[in-house]
Amino acid sequence: MAISKVGVVGCGLMGHGISQICAQAGWDVVVREEDQAALDKGMGKIEKQLGRAVEKGKLEQSEADAVLGRITPTLDYADLADSDLVIEAITEDLDHKLEMWRELDEVVKDDAFFATNTSSLPVVAQADATNRPERMIGLHFFNPPQVMPLLEVVRSESSGDDAVDLGFEVGEKLGKTTVAAGDNRGFIVNRLLVPYMLDAIRANEQGVGSIEDIDTGMMAGASHPMGPLTLADFVGLDTLAAIADVMADAYGEERFAAPESLRQKVDAGDFGRKSGRGFYDYSGDQPVPVDAGS
Repeated sequence: MAISKVGVVGCGLMGHGISQICAQAGWDVVVREEDQAALDKGMGKIEKQLGRAVEKGKLEQSEADAVLGRITPTLDYADLADSDLVIEAITEDLDHKLEMWRELDEVVKDDAFFATNTSSLPVVAQADATNRPERMIGLHFFNPPQVMPLLEVVRSESSGDDAVDLGFEVGEKLGKTTVAAGDNRGFIVNRLLVPYMLDAIRANEQGVGSIEDIDTGMMAGASHPMGPLTLADFVGLDTLAAIADVMADAYGEERFAAPESLRQKVDAGDFGRKSGRGFYDYSGDQPVPVDAGS
């Protein structure tokens, strides 16, 4: 099936980036948010990213204008009705996603494909909430979608060959490196990466090393571009805790459980970069490690 129009549900951390790269690929995009403030914020981020690309000489101003012109923001699910592909990028909450898919399934044309950008929740559970389970897959983008090259194409037990093939075609069109992943909790990357970040948090709790030393050690000693605690802040500590809960429930292993200090930060509203404070404080010119109790 040829794609000409993509619907994106959510214009937040991931949704605005997915909308942008789809528009840059030449597709018309309709992006839906729950309220005008969130929609305006997401569209503002797209404009800012395109502006930076122009400043760096990666895009002509006319190209940036054309990309922005292909994106239609909306608060109404009905505006996604004639989409060929709908990608959801909303909060990592299964009940919320199921409610969204049931509503979308009623308004989007029958031959459209659905894709979830979930990083940990089962694709098959979302597919089964629709009347077209064979037309749903996982398309797991990485943050930020405009930069990160990987796309995990997730096949659930309900996914048909046409849907999976479309997923790889989307990845190719977007210039992504695509990998096939099974519908297990965390897929490939998060199945390996989340326990690593959680172990780093526990190591800090246990006095193995300071926040800064753990990050520096893994960058200099393992050639990682970013330390695990910086990475946790970048992912979002609330998102990390939610993924940990899903994986701990699925696998029943202690190493997938959210450490106490992570719980404390989430409860305090310290979500990392997006809130301005997590394992680091981002209020100044440079991030500053937040020591326990500070």
